[in-house]
Amino acid sequence: MSRLFRTLNRAAFFKALMASIVVVVLVLVGSRNLQNFDAALFAYLVGTVFAVFGIAYRYSVWLQRPPTRLYWKRSMQFLFSSMFFPYLYRSAKLFFRNILGQRFIAYRSRTRWIGHFMMATGCMLAFAITIPLTFGWINFELIPGDDVTYYAKIFGFQAFSFPLGSPMAFITFHGLVWCSILVTIGAAIMMRRRLTNGGLIATQTFSDDWLPLILLIAISITGLGISYDYTFLNGRTYQFMAVTHAVTVILFLVWLPFGKFFHIFQRVAQLGAKLYKTEGLRRGMAECPHTKKEFATKTHIEDLKKVSKKLGFDYSKKDGSNHLDLSPEGKRSALAKAHFEARKKSGKFFG
Repeated sequence: MSRLFRTLNRAAFFKALMASIVVVVLVLVGSRNLQNFDAALFAYLVGTVFAVFGIAYRYSVWLQRPPTRLYWKRSMQFLFSSMFFPYLYRSAKLFFRNILGQRFIAYRSRTRWIGHFMMATGCMLAFAITIPLTFGWINFELIPGDDVTYYAKIFGFQAFSFPLGSPMAFITFHGLVWCSILVTIGAAIMMRRRLTNGGLIATQTFSDDWLPLILLIAISITGLGISYDYTFLNGRTYQFMAVTHAVTVILFLVWLPFGKFFHIFQRVAQLGAKLYKTEGLRRGMAECPHTKKEFATKTHIEDLKKVSKKLGFDYSKKDGSNHLDLSPEGKRSALAKAHFEARKKSGKFFG
């Protein structure tokens, strides 16, 4: 236990604790002091709070790394500058294209993009539905004297209503069914790829590549099982279906901060990396003193020098220049020249 406390990142722990407290406060406020909170969803809420804590902790630790911290700092500086509106538009465009549309993966394979898009869309829609329900922000009620109309309330305020048995009711009450279908098909496409692609078969691992897909399919199938039970079995297997689904969802939430799905939250930071690259191009390119060719942005090279020093690597030379000013080709040439001079000084070039 003492070893655990010694290795604990206190700054990250404090931020994660604050994030968890904020979630609990949002639940209390949004549910009108638990008035609209469904006690049957308490286990899901606990799992969600744990996931928030873990994600906030790991994300905070990730941002403390010098390269990541610099990228983050620079991204905020570039966004909130005189180029705010152009960069805001660019970030929004990239968000819709790469986060919602998952187009970043379309260049690798059309089939891979379809599977990725279906999984991502199903998961995002499912979270958009379940989080407000779990937190008590949205609830549905029947008003006494009116047994044919369902009233949807958001934060305790009536938002809209629809008749039972109407198309709107069917779509609303089966929202998670559509999500489950999307996720199942997408996960099946990715599983097929992992069973047939030789490169993946040779390098994949159970925890990083198979477990995420298995968990997503388990959640989707058990969720569909609940809907099937209500529709065709009159609730006879509800207890089993509900408990099984709850177990799979909670396992997913507990594992979320530590497994491969953490890249979902890292992916948003890619928007900042795009801004960094754009601003770097706007500020000009660095020219290699050896090849006399442009090879990277000046901003990137200068920031690389700063980060390298923080990590304990100083590539400064006696004449005031820096080895990092060289392009990859220039570095190879400098290394070859150094070897030549060393051999020349020793008196023999071979042996």
